Amino acid sequence: MSKGFFNVPKAVNEPVKSYAPGSIERETVANAYKQMWNSQVEVPLYIGNEEIKTGDTKTMSAPHDHQHVVGIYHQANRELVEKAIASALEARAKWASLSWEHRASIFLKAAELLAGPYRAKINAATMIAQSKTIHQAEIDAACELIDFLRYNVEFMTQIYKDQPKSDSSMWNRVEYRPLEGFVYAITPFNFTAISGNLPSSAALMGNVVVWKPAATQVYSANVIMQVFKEAGLPNGVINMITGDSGMISDVILSNPHLAGVHFTGSTGVFNDIWKTIGQNIASYKTYPRIVGETGGKDFIIAHPSANAKQVATGISRGAFEFQGQKCSAASRVYLPKSLWADVKSFLEADLQSMKMGSPEDMSNFITAVISEASFDKLARYIDQAKNDSDAEVVIGGNYDKSKGYFIEPTVILTTNPKYATMETELFGPVVTIYVYEDAQWQETLKLVDETSEYALTGAVFSQCRYAIEEATVALQNAAGNFYINDKPTGAVVGMQPFGGARGSGTNDKAGSAQNLLRWASVRTIKETFVTPEDYRYPFLG
Repeated sequence: MSKGFFNVPKAVNEPVKSYAPGSIERETVANAYKQMWNSQVEVPLYIGNEEIKTGDTKTMSAPHDHQHVVGIYHQANRELVEKAIASALEARAKWASLSWEHRASIFLKAAELLAGPYRAKINAATMIAQSKTIHQAEIDAACELIDFLRYNVEFMTQIYKDQPKSDSSMWNRVEYRPLEGFVYAITPFNFTAISGNLPSSAALMGNVVVWKPAATQVYSANVIMQVFKEAGLPNGVINMITGDSGMISDVILSNPHLAGVHFTGSTGVFNDIWKTIGQNIASYKTYPRIVGETGGKDFIIAHPSANAKQVATGISRGAFEFQGQKCSAASRVYLPKSLWADVKSFLEADLQSMKMGSPEDMSNFITAVISEASFDKLARYIDQAKNDSDAEVVIGGNYDKSKGYFIEPTVILTTNPKYATMETELFGPVVTIYVYEDAQWQETLKLVDETSEYALTGAVFSQCRYAIEEATVALQNAAGNFYINDKPTGAVVGMQPFGGARGSGTNDKAGSAQNLLRWASVRTIKETFVTPEDYRYPFLG
C-alpha cells in the first residue's frame, strides 16, 4: 500500500466569501462580470487534443436579458460523437493505469485553481448564463465544486484502503479498477458544481468520460474545461460535446463500450435512458452502471409547536433562492391552521422586501428563470391557480418576459392537498401551501408521504421532540435528504451526502464514497504462499 494514502491533504470545506458591499471579492467578481458581459465567447467541442468548431452554432444569452448574446457554442454531428467516444477509449489505457496519486493531484490542482485565479470567472459565468445571484454562484460554482474535487480525493483513498483480511497462509487484496469502457455524463443547468462533479468523479476513479452539459449551462461548462486543462488533465479523459441531446444519446447509448451513465436531470429523460439501455443490454460488453439524480417535489411540514418565523424563513429561502430552480427547492408546504396567519404575515413581509432583477445588481435576491419554456410553463400554472376554485394566489403571481424571464415569487394557497401544484414538479419560484387542522398531524404525515412520486428532500419544523421523531419515521421513504428545523436545500459536500429515491433517482449520494464506488469495478486477488500438492483432505483418513 502506498504511503501516499496517509499524507493526502485533508479535505476541508471551502469558506464561503461574503461579497459584502465594499469587499475586495465583490469588486473582483463585478469586474469579471462586466468584462465577460461585454465580450463574446466561442465554445468549441473538446475532443481528445482538439478544440473543434463545426460552424453549426447556437447562441448563448443571459436569462435576465435574453436579447444580450454572450457567445456561441458549436454543435456536434453523429460522426463527432463517435469521435469523442473513440478519443475516450484511446485515452483509457494510459489513464486507467496511471497511479491514483497522479489522478488525485490533477483534481486537487483544479480545486485550487477554482479557489484562486478562476474563482471570479466561474462565479461571473454562472451569474451571467444561469442568472444566479453572487451568493448562489459562490456557494455553487466556487465552493461546492471545490468541495467535490477535494472530498472525492479523500473518499477515493478511503475506498482504496478498504482491504480484506489475510492470514499467514495467504495474502488477500482487492483492486478498485475503472469500469471497462467509457462513462457518459449528462449534467443540468442549475448547478455548475454538478456539471463539474459528474464527469470528474468518474474520471478520478480512472474512467474516461464523454460529457454533455445542458445547453443552458455551456457557458460556465466551458470554464470548467479550461480549469481541467490547466490542471493537467490529459487529452481525451473528459471529452465535452454539445448539440442535439436526442442524437447524442442515441449514438452513445448504442455503443457497445458504454460502461456507465452519470446523470442529473429530469425523471422522464432518465427513464428513457434506462429503457434504452435495457433494450440494448445484450449489445454491451459489460452491464452499464446507471446513476441518476432526477426530479423532486420537495416538502416542508410544520407541527403546531413550530416557530412561525422560522417556518416562514425556511419557506422564503427554501422556495425562492435561485428562483426555486434547485432540485431540492421547497415547493409544497403543509401548515397547521394555528400557524397559518403568522406564517403568512412573515412571508408577505419577506417577499415584499425581496428585490428582483439582474444578478449584476448584488442587492437583488431574485433574478430570472432559465428559459422562455420554463417561464411559459410557470405562467400557465400561476394563471390556472388564479382561476381554479380550490386554489388562490395569495402572494405574488406577476410575471414579465419582455427583457428577462422574470417570475415574481408566488405563494399559492389550496384547499385540495392533491392540487396540481402540490404534485407537479415546477422548477421556479412558486410554492403551494395546504393548511391542515392541528389535530390532523398524523394524517397529514401520511398525506405528505403519499402525495408525490418523488423522494428527494423534505423538512419538518417542530419544537416537540416526539413530533420530530414521528415525522422522521413516517417520512423515511419520502426524502433522501431530510431536514429538521431547517429548509430542505443547501446540502454541503462532506456533511450531507445528496440524493433521493422513488422518482428522484438511484440515491447514490453525490458527495460521498458511495457514489465513487459506482465508478469502480472490484477485482479480488488471493495469493497462496505454500500451494497444496495433494488433493486429499483430513476427513478422507
